[in-house]
Amino acid sequence: MTRPNTAPATDPWRAPVTVAQIPDTGLHRELEASAREREAIAAVAGLLGVLAAHASFDVTPRSGGRVHVAGRVQARVGQTCVVTLDPIENDIDEEVDLMFAPEEEARKLADLIEEGQDSEEAPDVAEPPEAIVNGVIDLGRIATDALYLAIDPYPRKPDAVFQPEVVAPDPDDHPFAVLKALQDKPKGK
Repeated sequence: MTRPNTAPATDPWRAPVTVAQIPDTGLHRELEASAREREAIAAVAGLLGVLAAHASFDVTPRSGGRVHVAGRVQARVGQTCVVTLDPIENDIDEEVDLMFAPEEEARKLADLIEEGQDSEEAPDVAEPPEAIVNGVIDLGRIATDALYLAIDPYPRKPDAVFQPEVVAPDPDDHPFAVLKALQDKPKGK
């Protein structure tokens, strides 16, 4: 899945890093989402709330203008149990390992990979690098995307068990009940 690295005004968590300012030795960033950012993340994701959101990234320059971003996103989110409809909290701990490349190179590599996957004998290949847009990589957006992808779509309390309502079948409620009624009807002459 390729996510554009553009940052519309609706991105709830922003932490841009200018690629030209990354030292040769790389850099380390610790991010903590503010209350307002957590509220916006929850609204976009349809969560009851985001109680905490933290990201830790190592950003390392590579040859050819590429940049490697590796780290971890941790969060605590409020959701609704799909069985009991009670509010619950879930922990998220997601690893991030992405390669970024200049926009033109990323686009070319994505096209080459797509062409290779069209042929029958092509083995599965790695994902193309993400694009560096306008010389910036947004670590907040990376953290938010990782958080969104890690959310449990069907959260359930540990002890919640779905118990379907058991109703005794009505003997007159089956597909052939109408035929039986016709059979039991006295025949008129």
